[in-house]
Amino acid sequence: MTRILISACLVGRPVRYNGTEKSHSSTEIIARWQDEGRVVLHCPEVAVGFPTPRPPAEIVGKDLRANGETVLHRRAYILEDTGANVSELYIKAARDTVELAARHGCRHAVLTDGSPSCGSTFIYDGSFTGKTKTGIGATTAALQRAGVRVWPETAISELDELLSV
Repeated sequence: MTRILISACLVGRPVRYNGTEKSHSSTEIIARWQDEGRVVLHCPEVAVGFPTPRPPAEIVGKDLRANGETVLHRRAYILEDTGANVSELYIKAARDTVELAARHGCRHAVLTDGSPSCGSTFIYDGSFTGKTKTGIGATTAALQRAGVRVWPETAISELDELLSV
């Protein structure tokens, strides 16, 4: 059976930076996966000690290509809106998440898009103005390096179709 790492906020856990959850319209699919024993719930930020709520954080770099991959290579940073550089904790969260996925045999992950950790199709642009750009977060980059396929929460039904084949 294929195990799936899932962002805890997607199942109603209030672990997002602003203390909220981000339940998705595909909760019935996730509930079925949970019943099947496929789900490994995880929040990378909370797992390494970030509080909830916490200041918003975005990936900041010298050019528009800054993303989770450049953070892992230490060519970009994850900064809170307070100016605090929290890159090292996000890098630790990414590494720990890869270890967790490997320990549980997760070949897929459904993560919360937009996050500097979990974004898989878009992230915020580093200006703290609400603007987004195409890109991935640090945990997504690390998981992809490890061979885990990362899906945004908007693609849960596509992953479910793939798993049913």
